Amino acid sequence: MNNDITASGSTGTTKTENGLFGQGGVVDRPIALVTGASRGIGKACVLALAGAGFDVAFTARTATEGEGRDDSDAGGGAPVEGSLERTATEAAARGALVLPLVADLTDFGSLEAAVATTVEQWQRIDVLVLNAVHTGAGSMLRITETPVDVLQTKLTANVAAQLVLVRAALPAMLAAGGGRIIGITSYAATHEPTAPVGQGGWGYAYAASKAAFHRLAGHLAVELGDQGVVAINVDPGHVMTERMAANARRLGLEGRYEGAPPSAPAAAVAWLATAAEAVELNGLTVNGLKIALERGLHPDWR
Repeated sequence: MNNDITASGSTGTTKTENGLFGQGGVVDRPIALVTGASRGIGKACVLALAGAGFDVAFTARTATEGEGRDDSDAGGGAPVEGSLERTATEAAARGALVLPLVADLTDFGSLEAAVATTVEQWQRIDVLVLNAVHTGAGSMLRITETPVDVLQTKLTANVAAQLVLVRAALPAMLAAGGGRIIGITSYAATHEPTAPVGQGGWGYAYAASKAAFHRLAGHLAVELGDQGVVAINVDPGHVMTERMAANARRLGLEGRYEGAPPSAPAAAVAWLATAAEAVELNGLTVNGLKIALERGLHPDWR
């Protein structure tokens, strides 16, 4: 699968009403680009946006089902379900044109190519969902065990790569009169750990990189809000992704730490991408699960 893969799916068009896309607020099939969408929250965001009337481009490293490996501290390279082809099939079934693109946060060229291909295909990007995060080893290391190169890798993928994506997408957004940038942040970005790693806490390298990423939305809102750019952070809350579920089964912890399904924060993302009143949240951080429940966007999973 290459970055020049052609779009596939429904050719139907719909109208979407909101206060952001272009000057008139009404467009045919708005366009979203979602990163890290082979599984988990990213995949769920693609499906939610497809159901909300978007055509969707999306990135991941895993192109084909069966190729995915869990390279996290807990994963040990174990197989993990999910792929671009699977997300594409499910999103197309919801009536969307889809554009799956192989990209890696540590390869800036692949990120720029993904944005360029999306704009070439559809001439615009109305919503950019920054979901992809570095999943490699190092997220659950204590400070005394964290090599500097591990911190540098996390900062490259979770901070610098996000800026690469935003800078690449902004020209198309601004030319269309604005756009929405939704960052999937983390509790670790805004709170201190209550315990060390291994006792309920998280590693410094991961927290530091997500904290730096967390500052992006506020700066975008201040610098580009008057040009129609709306940037919002979404704290997804405790979500049980496919990767987490697989690790729980492998470690004999299945059912021990229940969380919300990825579709719950994704429902909040779809609302933030389309609702006129979401403009008032520019530069702020919202709780994805709280929005999903309070606005009746998703069945209660508790």
